[in-house]
Amino acid sequence: MAGDTPGFWTENHIKATLSQRAADSHKGSYGTALLIAGTKEMPGAALLAGLGAMRGGVGKLVIATEPEAMAMMVPRLPEATYLLDGRSRIADKKIQLDDYRAAAIGPGTEPDAVTENAVLSLLDSPLPVILDAGALSKRAYPTRQAPVILTPHPAEFSRITGVEVEELQKNRAYFAQLWAQKLGVAIVLKGQTTVVAFQDGEVWRNPTGNSALAKGGTGDTLTGMMLGMLCCHSDWRHAVLNAVHLHGACADEWTKHRSPHTLLAHELTDLLPEVWARFE
Repeated sequence: MAGDTPGFWTENHIKATLSQRAADSHKGSYGTALLIAGTKEMPGAALLAGLGAMRGGVGKLVIATEPEAMAMMVPRLPEATYLLDGRSRIADKKIQLDDYRAAAIGPGTEPDAVTENAVLSLLDSPLPVILDAGALSKRAYPTRQAPVILTPHPAEFSRITGVEVEELQKNRAYFAQLWAQKLGVAIVLKGQTTVVAFQDGEVWRNPTGNSALAKGGTGDTLTGMMLGMLCCHSDWRHAVLNAVHLHGACADEWTKHRSPHTLLAHELTDLLPEVWARFE
């Protein structure tokens, strides 16, 4: 399959697989998501990911963060609940994880020992786990029933695999597929024409998105959207692919009437309700 050109995950795929919200559903129908993100130095990353998760369809969101970050986030995201010092408590295995439907870790965190131990705790749980930013480190992954999803940009991919960025960019789909199979994880390799590779060799390219996404915080927003969609989709692969597509489609909507220079990451989630509705 290394020589094959992967197909695009198109609008028709979205319409066929997008989650439906039943008339008699309630917040429990769409689960509780756990987002481990943000520090007192980087509270905005947790807020952006949290906004993405809430817009992404989750029933309830718990954000594990530091007290200083929570104080900033609550006025902007009162719909979430907060687990103070949650990263450390999860690292120390002091938090019961079974009640969550999915988890994401990394936006606004450092790749330090606490983050690494929190990742290991999540990997030891039955949850689908998204690893982003500070949670992306060079490591092996255990065999588990629930998926592990890595969301690196090219420099992060290079850091965790040893593949030089220049070499990677020449054949993004090949390397994403190769390392997804090697590590036994799904890889969302961000960039122009984002590549989504699954551990069994399935690979898709994403046709949406533009240079407006070349700005801090847009990856945090994608992580949140993906987390929310994991909680409301019955098929986790569809959740990943649909989140990537809709994230890019929001940027495409922005540039219809605005300069790509001017997009702010939180505006992606402002656009998502209108963009999502077009596919329903």
